[in-house]
Amino acid sequence: MEAVKPSAVTPSKSKWVRTLSKVLHLHTAAAGIVPDDGVQKVKPKETEEWNDSKTTKRLSQKFDRLHDEELERMVALEALIAKIFATVSGIKAGYAQLQHAQSPYDAEGIQAADQLIVSDLRKLSELKQCFLKKQYDPSPEHAMILAEIQEQRSLSKTFEIMGKKLEPQLRLKESEIIFLREKLEESNKQNRLLEKRLNQSGQFFVLDNLRLSGLSPSHFITVLRQTVKSIRSFVRLMIDEMKSADWDINAAASSIEQGVVYWKADDKCFAFESFICREMFKAFHHPYFSLLGNSVPEGKKHPQVFFERFMELKSTKVKEYLAKKPKSTFGKFCRTKYLQVVHPKMESSFFGNLSSRDMVSSYQFPDTTFFTLFSEMAKRVWLLHCLAFAFEPEASIFQISKGCRFSEVYMESVAEEAFLSSDITPESEPRVAFTVVPGFMIGKTVIQCQVYLSQLKNIVTC
Repeated sequence: MEAVKPSAVTPSKSKWVRTLSKVLHLHTAAAGIVPDDGVQKVKPKETEEWNDSKTTKRLSQKFDRLHDEELERMVALEALIAKIFATVSGIKAGYAQLQHAQSPYDAEGIQAADQLIVSDLRKLSELKQCFLKKQYDPSPEHAMILAEIQEQRSLSKTFEIMGKKLEPQLRLKESEIIFLREKLEESNKQNRLLEKRLNQSGQFFVLDNLRLSGLSPSHFITVLRQTVKSIRSFVRLMIDEMKSADWDINAAASSIEQGVVYWKADDKCFAFESFICREMFKAFHHPYFSLLGNSVPEGKKHPQVFFERFMELKSTKVKEYLAKKPKSTFGKFCRTKYLQVVHPKMESSFFGNLSSRDMVSSYQFPDTTFFTLFSEMAKRVWLLHCLAFAFEPEASIFQISKGCRFSEVYMESVAEEAFLSSDITPESEPRVAFTVVPGFMIGKTVIQCQVYLSQLKNIVTC
């Protein structure tokens, strides 16, 4: 028998043995059989769980490490950015210093500012290279604090330079303020002088160059407005004196104009104004207010004479004129009107005596506030009278009777409330309660009178 060679049998047997061993190993592992050596093998499921836990731990450590690296990188970048901002602030400060050194020209200052700017630009270039090469500061927190300090110093230096730059402008503005204050003071002085001149001359200096041939109703209206203004000033003073003397203002107003329903409580002042105007303009249509009687020489009635009297008195201080000519026609006018307007009981309640009345009766005019305002008012009424008779034919005066309907041609209402009521009917429309300021007619020109309108009781129409 031919012998079998080992080389021909061994490979096939070895392959079979390995296959059988692998199957037995898998079967034993699946059945949980303890091997002969007594060591229990780990089950595949437990092996997988152990491997997963280990992997998770490694991933977590890796993630933490990456997170820390990213955080360090962000902090380093923040420190780099802080340095950039601090350097830019330094460049701005250097540029501000450069501008400041140019005017006025300062060669050393310009050179210092130029070096500062170049140094900061070099720093900026170095920071750029650090960013590109990722060469960050090893101590970013400390670097950020230093950058913040540098930036604040640069800003402080910039503001200091700007302050120095604004100092000349501040001094210029202060000089302008001083100049404007001087101009304001000068203007105030001029205004006070003009006001004083207006008060002294009766506010008629605008008529200084007036000629009789150029006289027109507009000139008369100018004088009339100033007259009314003076009358109202005196009325205010008189009402103040009444209040100080504990007068019943309502009763005093009712004694002047009865049965009037006022739109406002303050409108009662128009009753006192009406009384003053009525007394001051009494006999206005007679030459010289009939102070010379009915036998006035024809020469004194000529318009030129009245115009000359007007021009003489308008620019004269009333106090000086009365002291110089106490018994002149105007002096007699002041005396007569004061005694008519200021009742003895009124003067006694105001001042506690009749000394002013006694002085005026003897042509000695007192130097009191009350009489000063009265004399200024009298002067304006007298000037208006002279100007009225300077026209040819002379200006005429008129007033409206109580109860008449309102007419815009001849009247002007001093109370606008009379036209604001929504329930006014033809039967209940406001009528003239009294004339406050008389009206005038110069030729065909009508200068409206001022009236107070009210819903009257027991109206008598006209």
